[in-house]
Amino acid sequence: MDNTSVIAATLAARVGAMKNAHVHDGPASAALRQDRLGRAAQLLIGHHAELAAAISADYGHRSTYQSLLADVLSSVGALRHAQASLTQWMQAEEQAVPGPGMQARIEYQPLGVVGIISPWNFPLNLAFSPLAGVLAAGNRALLKPSELTPRTAGLLAELVARYFDPLELGVVLGEAEVGAAFSAQAFDHLVFTGSSGVGRRVMRAAAENLVPLTLELGGKSPVLLDLDADFGTAIERILTVKTFNAGQICVSPDYLLVPQAARETIVGHARRFMAASFPTLQANPDYTAIVSDSHFARLQNLLDDACARGATAIGLQPAGEAQADPRTRKMAPTLLLDPSDDMMVMQEEIFGPILPVMTYTDPEQALAYINSHPRPLAAYYFGQDAARQRRFSERTTSGALVINDVMTHASVETLPFGGVGPSGMGAYHGIHGFRRFSHAKAVVVQSADGQSNLRLRAPYPDSSTLIKSPAAA
Repeated sequence: MDNTSVIAATLAARVGAMKNAHVHDGPASAALRQDRLGRAAQLLIGHHAELAAAISADYGHRSTYQSLLADVLSSVGALRHAQASLTQWMQAEEQAVPGPGMQARIEYQPLGVVGIISPWNFPLNLAFSPLAGVLAAGNRALLKPSELTPRTAGLLAELVARYFDPLELGVVLGEAEVGAAFSAQAFDHLVFTGSSGVGRRVMRAAAENLVPLTLELGGKSPVLLDLDADFGTAIERILTVKTFNAGQICVSPDYLLVPQAARETIVGHARRFMAASFPTLQANPDYTAIVSDSHFARLQNLLDDACARGATAIGLQPAGEAQADPRTRKMAPTLLLDPSDDMMVMQEEIFGPILPVMTYTDPEQALAYINSHPRPLAAYYFGQDAARQRRFSERTTSGALVINDVMTHASVETLPFGGVGPSGMGAYHGIHGFRRFSHAKAVVVQSADGQSNLRLRAPYPDSSTLIKSPAAA
């Protein structure tokens, strides 16, 4: 048996054992679900310093503040929210019935065993945020962290084994070969966060077992600054997110559409924001490195290609510092003025601190541009007029829309988080995750006299009495 077959067989045995335990033990009670959620939160809080250090080591340098806020505390928030809301979420929903004496309700039933493939950019958040819904719904889970953050993945495997029985929650480590075998397992549901290209392969593998999927695939999230936008405030909020994790975020702004007359104003605001927020970058503990040499090289290639094709690069690094240093893998935010669709930077998700700035003369032109491209995971609109805000919302389709800010929706547990079309399918967070990872079972209790059944029984009455004429109705 070759290595690939051994990996697949080992994973199949592990998933099978978890499925058997799920059936044998019966549905998890509310108390057990809350206990599992609580243990997951304790794991993160109790080992936050170790986890933040592991993430930073994987990156070369990652801001401790960013790791604690975006990976630890946000995940704990999702788990605690599920704990507090669980009893209400688990209640059956009574429904209208077709006849007297009948009962009809929707009961939310655990699916069984859920696989979660999480990426490197938020290695805890994008594992534990969906896990909150998975555990709240009464499921067991198997995590496959990214091989690009091996220290974090290894520590996570060690900690999960301390806090959970392996038949409740486990971690699978390994390179891409293991990831491919993982996505081909007969899970009861599979969650994948990552690129569209890998997402297609995961979907094909899951289809062999008809495994339902939640895919969060990112894409190019646009930002439209309307004619009446407060440009200074807009740029501050946009760059706040574009510099967070060095722009390595699936809902990071991927390109700006700004009024042509405001182009130089935008550049000025960007320079002032960076000077105030990051007087230094290379030695600044608040600024995060690019995760790997290959990703660093890819981003530099995007810049080189764009400049070779006519774009103007405006580096926002402090005076006396390089735009990028391959030794630290720290790369300054860079505006790309006048990009065109033939440039690689406009054809793929950037996932870094490069920000193309396109101009328009008519807002309808900008709207048409957004709609001529694949539907993004998020869209952002800056403008003061309520009617124009509403028009943008109605005329564009995206996983989420944020008005006069960027990425705010991702931290709101009561809102669904997910994509649409090429940016993904399905959503989680809060009750939306609970329902996503539950089976909504229809339950009907027949009345004592069985009237709704009797109407199906022969001999039938005269069929002319079944349908009334419009006049009679």
